[in-house]
Amino acid sequence: MTTLPETKYAKSGDYHIAYQAIGTGPLDLVFMHGWISHIEHMWEEPRVARFLDRLASFSRLILLDKRGTGLSDPVPLDRLPTLEERMDDVRAVLDAVGSQRAAFLGTSEAGALSLLFAATHPSRTTALVLLNSYARLAYAPDYPQGIPAEQAQGLLQAIEEGWGKGVAFEALVASQADNASMKSWWARYQRLAASPGAAVRLLQSAFETDARSVLPTITVPVLVLHRAGDPFTGPEHGRYLAERVPGAKFVELSGVDHLFFAEDMDLLLSEIQEFLTGVPEAREPDRVLATVMFVDIVGSTEHATRLGDRQWRDVLDRYYAIARHQLVRFRGREIGTAGDGLFATFDGPARAIRCARSIADEVSVLEIAVRVGIHSGECEVISDNLAGIAVHTGARIAGQASPSEVLVSSTVRDLVAGSGIRFEDRGRHPLKGVPGEWSLFAVAADLRQAPA
Repeated sequence: MTTLPETKYAKSGDYHIAYQAIGTGPLDLVFMHGWISHIEHMWEEPRVARFLDRLASFSRLILLDKRGTGLSDPVPLDRLPTLEERMDDVRAVLDAVGSQRAAFLGTSEAGALSLLFAATHPSRTTALVLLNSYARLAYAPDYPQGIPAEQAQGLLQAIEEGWGKGVAFEALVASQADNASMKSWWARYQRLAASPGAAVRLLQSAFETDARSVLPTITVPVLVLHRAGDPFTGPEHGRYLAERVPGAKFVELSGVDHLFFAEDMDLLLSEIQEFLTGVPEAREPDRVLATVMFVDIVGSTEHATRLGDRQWRDVLDRYYAIARHQLVRFRGREIGTAGDGLFATFDGPARAIRCARSIADEVSVLEIAVRVGIHSGECEVISDNLAGIAVHTGARIAGQASPSEVLVSSTVRDLVAGSGIRFEDRGRHPLKGVPGEWSLFAVAADLRQAPA
């Protein structure tokens, strides 16, 4: 993704529907996020951004916020959109982007809408992918896999009372239950995507929806994907869909997440890509040339002792929010965090330097300082992670940096020759566990930080 996608508006009746379109692939793909959405804040979580970027690598990806949520026009709580009105909104967005036919990827609650659109407008639908979705959510005597009424009522009450605080995070993204920074992102996502009343009413509407009668009428190719351990809607919901949609393909994936972006993402995306394009994903090489960046807070233990655990946790959340915003801005990919450390990778060293300098400057408002190390080298690809001597080298370089300093290897300095980035020689240093001595250079503090 070279730049963040521009948010535009399509007119659907009296309402303005926010949408984005990104990518130049040969097929149009509408991503329908269930329940609530905010198409701009989605990009703030690196795993979500990576998921969407990958979809956009083989399609023109179309995102939208349904009316009453996100950046689309608000509506009264007693006028939240019906499935028919949401179909109108989708059609308005397709018309706005000039799409005659599109595939649909519907997650969770958006599955019913995707099914209804495909049944009603088969001439505008090329295929459906349903992820952790269902035709009916509520229990019925002829649908025992549904959620019983008393359990549904308890869930609705918990959502109303805990909205905007990350409620339901542990259930929806169970693989990340201990990930405080992602939970903080989810809490803000809730606040931006919908009001507490709208969130409750939208989920009530999902419990009232029953799209089972539509299933035999679907004529387009359908792929049903479901996590085996989904605690919200188990795989029996997915099997029900696949058994009743003519010719549907069912794939049960290992895992425990209901949401789509955190767990075994590459396998999930490979299934989607091959189904929609007929071409398997090109296998990633085992080794790649990458620029790695390590960031950590100077004196974090002293800060935590002085501020106390709760206030220090707030500082860390804001620190990670700043860092992740800059990662999105400069096309970095977060690999992992540990304590107050951040490990990210870039496909170009100049972007890594500008991102690092921006982070070092921006976090000063939190009255903290970071040290940053950057190195470029051949890395071993292990699933979503990188390993190898180049990674260790980057981490050791960060350990040599002074407060608010961005320190780079001579390899990085040489690769950005001609970029206008200025350096100060910091001499040669041994790096623990890394052979030889290394020439290190500090990035000039007055670096201009324009996005790449």
